Amino acid sequence: MKEMAMFLLKSLAANKDGVSVEMTEEQNNVYLTAKVDPADKGRVIGKDGCIIKAVRTVLCASAAKANKKVSLKLED
Repeated sequence: MKEMAMFLLKSLAANKDGVSVEMTEEQNNVYLTAKVDPADKGRVIGKDGCIIKAVRTVLCASAAKANKKVSLKLED
């Protein structure tokens, strides 16, 4: 999960070094916390949040294969 989130967020960001993802796992739940460079935040979120929603959808589909639930939070 973490690697997929990193790949998706780095492909969206202009400053690839400013992207980091932390992962915690509890039973069947995976919690991802992502940090991006402030200059890339608008690009990652997208208009009306459509880009970050798409990233979350891809991660949820991947997690469903492993019978898990995933949550992605973008930190300030």
